[in-house]
Amino acid sequence: MTKRKTSEMDGEALNQAAECLRTLAHPHRLKMIQLMLGDTTHSVSELAEACGITQPQASEHLRLMQRCGFLLSVRDGRAVYYEVCEPHLASIMTCIEERFGNAPTKR
Repeated sequence: MTKRKTSEMDGEALNQAAECLRTLAHPHRLKMIQLMLGDTTHSVSELAEACGITQPQASEHLRLMQRCGFLLSVRDGRAVYYEVCEPHLASIMTCIEERFGNAPTKR
């Protein structure tokens, strides 16, 4: 394993990072991020259908991710569309997909 040079983060930065990682740590939220990284915007109903959940459940997941600064929302009439605004999510998802994408076994 290659060691990488790191700089120490202060306690507040680590707390913020942990909170945002906890927010991502849900299968429906990860699926929504994957979908939004593939296409630019998705409506709440599209994301709910893709995840097999209700629109209110999808809205709650999206609200949590938006609160962490991962997503932007745009209202168009009654529909709300979401898109990823945090560029680092792509590399986080790449890491997750490479580690867990083809591995059926647990570690």
